[in-house]
Amino acid sequence: MQQFDAVILSLVVLVALSTLEGKVKFPFPILLVITGVFLGFIPQFPILMLDPDVVFLIFLPPLLFDAASRTSWHDFRKDILPISTLAIALVFFTTVILALTAHYFIPEFTWPLAFLLGAIVSPPDAVAATGITKGLGLNKRVVTIIEGESLVNDASALIGYRFALIAVNTGSFVLWQAGLQFILLVAGGILCGIATGYILVWMHKKITHNSITSTSLTLLTPFVSYILAERLHVSGVLAVVCTGLFIAWRSPKIFSYQTRIRSKSVWDTLIYILNGFIFLLIGQQLPDTLKELEAYSLLVLLAYGLLISVMVIVVRIMWVFATAFSYKLIWEDVKTGASMETQDESATTWKNVLIVAWTGTRGIVSMATALALPITLMGGAHLPHRSLILFLTSVVIFVTLVIQGMSLPLMIRILGIKPNLQSDNEEKELQKFVLQSMLYFIEHEFPIPLEESIKRQIKAAYEETLSQLQRKTREGKITQSTNLDEEPWLTVPVAPVLLAQLEISKFRRKLLLKLHKDSSYNYQSIRKLEQQLDRDDLNLNDDLKRDDE
Repeated sequence: MQQFDAVILSLVVLVALSTLEGKVKFPFPILLVITGVFLGFIPQFPILMLDPDVVFLIFLPPLLFDAASRTSWHDFRKDILPISTLAIALVFFTTVILALTAHYFIPEFTWPLAFLLGAIVSPPDAVAATGITKGLGLNKRVVTIIEGESLVNDASALIGYRFALIAVNTGSFVLWQAGLQFILLVAGGILCGIATGYILVWMHKKITHNSITSTSLTLLTPFVSYILAERLHVSGVLAVVCTGLFIAWRSPKIFSYQTRIRSKSVWDTLIYILNGFIFLLIGQQLPDTLKELEAYSLLVLLAYGLLISVMVIVVRIMWVFATAFSYKLIWEDVKTGASMETQDESATTWKNVLIVAWTGTRGIVSMATALALPITLMGGAHLPHRSLILFLTSVVIFVTLVIQGMSLPLMIRILGIKPNLQSDNEEKELQKFVLQSMLYFIEHEFPIPLEESIKRQIKAAYEETLSQLQRKTREGKITQSTNLDEEPWLTVPVAPVLLAQLEISKFRRKLLLKLHKDSSYNYQSIRKLEQQLDRDDLNLNDDLKRDDE
């Protein structure tokens, strides 16, 4: 009952704090962590103690699946080399450097324990990275690399964590065996994730018009993918990421507009709760952890925590700049036809590299991994320094969130990085292309006969919308009045017009599917228009039902 009370009270606190989101001048996750620490010091407040065996299963699969499903496969594939460099090589390099630091500077930290700590705090977090970079107007490629890295690096870190934990339990570690197992885990996880995605896509096709069942299946998907991979002794994390990317790529074809609208609301709520809950939990663990570390002075503990935190930040900065400029793995000169208002990316390469280097905040994955540490080893003995590892992980998360998270907007202003206008321009161009295609379709390819007056009415509405969009583009700004879901004629309850709308909606759907497949435009721009079309279809079907009545 006390555990249930802790969950409910934590959710109440989360909902109450959500009223402050956007009003405080620092990232919302930091407020949650600070609140969690405060709650942890309240004697009568029930603190949630999670079973380490279920931490991964509760938090990681849905969070990773959601992050993967929001990622463009085309953008991810285009930058696979820099993403892999950061997500695999940097993770293992960071793990080694932190292991050396912990072993030589923290007394009684054996090599296995040192590598265990390194593996836990080495991966930047997808949720923290997305939360911090959101709304800053960063270059699209910067965001793709940061978010793509944080998707894949979890698998690298958790594989390293698994091997380190085995070494702690057995006292031995064979490098060539670990390398072979790493390849098997990675390859097996990718294959398992793709296979699971294929099966689930097939199932979604069978239940296209049942939005409740389809949405329920999306909720089960990350857990099915993760558990299946773990049962096969391959990487569950990579399996979830691959399943999420695969289903996201096929989603325009397999999901009805009802499913997309319903699942978006459900998933946004679920992810918000999970994110907030885990950040609160991070703070709540700190007071109890300190009680178990009474043998250390607070000053010494903070010194250890700051040492590991500084090494985490410095190693990333050195690695990113070394790979970016020595091997040209991350940046190339960008040759675009952008306007003079759009920032010249080739002239500010080092600034973009600095942003990538500085955006290495740790978060949910590191905390979940630390919480998942077993209390006892296979022989029954207690895991040594478990509380110290939890404390150091909490400090690294807090320091990176506060220092890097709060300073990133200031750094962007100091560097003079202007908001990236390329995606906005591409979105306008996409809207114009869709409108022009629709006008051509109405004039030359419309499949049903239309009265000339109705055709003129429909064309006039779209021509007016296109004219507004072109005018706003020339003025260098865009307003909501140019959205495709705001045509005035859509609300006219006349049967011929509604039937015409239905055909136009089908055409728009096919056009967006083709653009998505060809990757002709930015994924996020296409997705935004798809969401507008989903709302149009919802309103259209309501109008059709009323007209039938």
